[in-house]
Amino acid sequence: MMSGGGRLAAGVVHEMPDDLHAALIASEAARDTWNGITPLARNEWICWVTSPKKAETREKRIHWGVESLSEGKRRPCCWPGCPHREKTRAV
Repeated sequence: MMSGGGRLAAGVVHEMPDDLHAALIASEAARDTWNGITPLARNEWICWVTSPKKAETREKRIHWGVESLSEGKRRPCCWPGCPHREKTRAV
């Protein structure tokens, strides 16, 4: 589902929350970066935004995330990764 306009590519584990979707749709630069990153990277952004318990923290993360994506950043800073994704180990 990757394309221009108001469309956003999906993640792999988490559903796109409405508030993050609206913020990304409102920023062409953030949307372009979003659609250019991998599904796993998109999943980490979604998990990072939805993981805080406080609404204020979530709002700050959405704002910071849109700014960061607009600047071309591909991953949330200092985020160890989505704890919900199944970890695989190469043997």
